[in-house]
Amino acid sequence: MGQDTTDAGTGAITIRRGVPAGAERVAAELYWDAFGRKLGPALNPPDKAVPFLAAHLNSDRAVCALLDGRLIGLAGYQLGGRGLTGGSALDVLRAYGRLRGLPRLLLLSLFERRPAPGQLVMDGIAVDAGLRGRGVGSLLLAEVAAIAEEQSCREIRLDVIDTNPRAGALYERRGFTAVRTEHTPYLRGLLGFAAVTTMRRTVATRKNGQL
Repeated sequence: MGQDTTDAGTGAITIRRGVPAGAERVAAELYWDAFGRKLGPALNPPDKAVPFLAAHLNSDRAVCALLDGRLIGLAGYQLGGRGLTGGSALDVLRAYGRLRGLPRLLLLSLFERRPAPGQLVMDGIAVDAGLRGRGVGSLLLAEVAAIAEEQSCREIRLDVIDTNPRAGALYERRGFTAVRTEHTPYLRGLLGFAAVTTMRRTVATRKNGQL
């Protein structure tokens, strides 16, 4: 499934499910551009983090936006025990070494979010910096919502850090409601943010097979 739209000045934007074959590196670069500040303490330096993300993407856990065939945005989600970003503890140790890898695993564990029954958890939205503010994020969210409906999920859940108010505003416009804010001032120096807000959106459900 997918959808097309036309945005003045940009041409035709196509929304599709799954990262196109061969676009894993671009997807990782977009993801790092959006979340590198958050993930940096665990995966830096960028020249190691981006290849690691590209090598361990679960391509079928993304909705992508293409402009004339070029990947310009993506939204990741967790469903059926798998999310967009993969890689086991052993993969981290192999990439960074045991001495440097062990503390990175501890940091990565802080970002783990397990869906409750009936939930689809989003892994965030990343859009090319030059095309932000043109509705790409809303198109991606709409397709994620369609997936949640097809999979009979009762709600979509996501987390927004306090240093990304633009994302929070987008989610509110798309029907998400903040339900809880966890204040973690002790992490500001380490991870660059001091609060995480959980947001939820109820979706209509229907019977269908699982992904």
